[in-house]
Amino acid sequence: MTDRFVSRGFVGRARDPGDKADRLPPGQYVTEGFPVLSAGPTPQVPLDTWEFTITGLVKAPIRWSWKEFTALASRDWTVDISCVTKWTKLDTVWHGVSLDDILAAVEIDPRARFVTAQSYGGYTTNLPLTDLLNNQAFVAWEYGGEPLEPAHGGPARLVVPHLYFWKSAKWVRGLQLREDDEPGFWESLGYHNRGDPWREERYSGD
Repeated sequence: MTDRFVSRGFVGRARDPGDKADRLPPGQYVTEGFPVLSAGPTPQVPLDTWEFTITGLVKAPIRWSWKEFTALASRDWTVDISCVTKWTKLDTVWHGVSLDDILAAVEIDPRARFVTAQSYGGYTTNLPLTDLLNNQAFVAWEYGGEPLEPAHGGPARLVVPHLYFWKSAKWVRGLQLREDDEPGFWESLGYHNRGDPWREERYSGD
């Protein structure tokens, strides 16, 4: 990984987690800020052309416009997030729609076991389908009560808080359901295929 692929502003300031230490995965420190780590430049996606799709192993693909997507049943989420670069931010507040509700809009082929999250700008990341179900993940378009900034993945990003944050694809534009598991951007460059912070699954071989 070279500097031309990665933004530089991802080093946060540590603080004492105090009585929240049991929420801190091993090897992590707590930050008050919201560091930024990105692969490539930040896409600027006009809302009138934004769309979200579900494709692959489904009976019929589906597409939502921004207006349609943000009209789906949504809620606030308060979650801890952990980056592979070792910072953790506690009690982050988002607003968006559960992946359970999104995927309920399609008939999933029984062969589907994995998902490739696809983003504006060409970024991808791969996840087991089971990591997106049972209210474990959501697509958010607000952070802290405000529209999600492009630097943090706006207009909308996938959020999978129980995995390292590179799995929470910024600028998400769709999900492709698959039978096989295909490494995404960081996974193909040596990051762990799953990325569980509690197991310190940072890099291939961990």
